[in-house]
Amino acid sequence: MTIPTVPLGSQGLRVSAQGLGCMGMSAFYGSDDERESVATLERALELGVTFWDTAEMYGRGANEELLGRVLRGRRDQVTLATKFGVIPTPAGPDDRSRRRYDGSPDNVRHSIDGSLRRLGTDHIDLYYQHRPDPDTPVEETVGALAEAIQAGKVRHYGLSEVTPELVRRAHSTHPMAAAQSEYSLWTRKDVETLLPLQRELGIGTVAYSPLGRGFLTGRFTSPADFAASDFRATNPRFAEEAFQANMRIVDVVKQIAAEHGVTPAQVALAWIYSRGDDIVPIPGTRRPARLEENVGALDLTLTEYDLARLEPLDAQVVGARY
Repeated sequence: MTIPTVPLGSQGLRVSAQGLGCMGMSAFYGSDDERESVATLERALELGVTFWDTAEMYGRGANEELLGRVLRGRRDQVTLATKFGVIPTPAGPDDRSRRRYDGSPDNVRHSIDGSLRRLGTDHIDLYYQHRPDPDTPVEETVGALAEAIQAGKVRHYGLSEVTPELVRRAHSTHPMAAAQSEYSLWTRKDVETLLPLQRELGIGTVAYSPLGRGFLTGRFTSPADFAASDFRATNPRFAEEAFQANMRIVDVVKQIAAEHGVTPAQVALAWIYSRGDDIVPIPGTRRPARLEENVGALDLTLTEYDLARLEPLDAQVVGARY
């Protein structure tokens, strides 16, 4: 199948109905395999999964460079989204060092040029502020983004991990295309607080970690499944007692998957699609087979009975997101 494109917000941006989160190809989830990652990106192009999401901090620029190499000579086949404003400090051997947030206009300009260079392109389709900067008013950040849009370096901008107040202030400074938030069967509250406002303003929603950082796929049985370098090894939801308690959520997803003859991952993604056609999930993977599995969710429609069983699951979650 070839995935259709859909509007993301009301600013004229169109993206594939399912995107690809590229973070895990270069950071946070243990050792990386560039050959497998490249194969996944190539398969994504074949399937029409052409909304790719990266960030300057993923692998300290390595993820953007990877995408740039794959897209050399075919940049126009992909809608590129990247992010700025999270700066690891001090420099360490991995990406779990401490961080600071910088949304200053100077850093906006500096970061754009760095991302363009690493991606090997002259424009970014969707450029997000990765996290709010408490020391820089969002109006100043968005003002610099608007200048980049006027200069043609950026086509659309967005924010990630924000509040309704920040969305209103940013959008009133310059119209925003999309907001990116963690959204899944076990992480809902923040997005469902934002959705009415985003729909009022015509701002699309990009759902990252729609598979619960892999937990909702049912592939993991204990915290021992994660290498020490894997972000999940120190995440509260994946700690021993929380992990076992949260398996009750996976059991429900597995049961519904078995009834439909599909996988738990496809159920988790189909639930996202049931929440509205203005929400685009960007499940991350670095394996072609998993990518194909995720795409299969577009053919699954959950019943009202399925949705009723899935509805209460987020209230059962044990452990904080971070």
